[in-house]
Amino acid sequence: MASVLQFTDVSVVRAGNTILNSVSWSVDSDERWVILGPNGAGKTTLLQVASASTHPTSGSARILDDTIGKVDVFELRPRIGFASTALAKRVPANERVIDVVLTAAYSVTGRWNETYDAVDVRRAQRVLAEWKLESFEERLFGTLSDGEQKRVQIARSVMTDPELLLLDEPAASLDLGAREELLQLLGGYASAPSAPAIVMVTHHVEEIPQGFTHAMLLRGGVIEAAGEIAEVLTAENLSATFGLTLDVTHDHGRFTARAA
Repeated sequence: MASVLQFTDVSVVRAGNTILNSVSWSVDSDERWVILGPNGAGKTTLLQVASASTHPTSGSARILDDTIGKVDVFELRPRIGFASTALAKRVPANERVIDVVLTAAYSVTGRWNETYDAVDVRRAQRVLAEWKLESFEERLFGTLSDGEQKRVQIARSVMTDPELLLLDEPAASLDLGAREELLQLLGGYASAPSAPAIVMVTHHVEEIPQGFTHAMLLRGGVIEAAGEIAEVLTAENLSATFGLTLDVTHDHGRFTARAA
């Protein structure tokens, strides 16, 4: 399979602090990755580089056959789906849900004077239906629950049929029912042969949907372990990454972890 993401010795330094330290990593088009690590590990920064939002301080980041620093990122970004709480905060509260999804075509948040064809509207409506949001088309984004906003963000992120999908803590702060509904939808999407490569950041192994194939453990900006998910998400590896002795179980495609 073709590589859609290739980091070679990527480091990111801000105000003298090293956030990512010589990270080398690749993602193929048929892989679905989850990234875990403690607060401050560099997970969100890694996604910012992968989304062409942040340039490495050193090293090379190649995304969809283009190298950051040698490509027009405004042409590259529409090929990347990205959902995050930070992005959601930029969506106007009075924006209709259908427009939240539509504006992904221009990589903007908030309708202005851009134009859309009927085929764009039909595509947005189909995506909303796939994420069980067909009745929300005319709702205002600011009136939605947290779980509903999360699903709208993901619908927006897949609107353009991206070649790479990046999800930053999509299940964070959701109640049990909303979390499980979202993970069920994400698991079905990730398991489909037509799905793009996916990279998802989370703090909890319980938030990993079925269908994910690979995992990375990040600590202090350094990769502690990376590879096939069952080989990486072990009690030994997770205990070392989080600095606490953990018991880890894997049942029916889902993981759990608790203090030993």
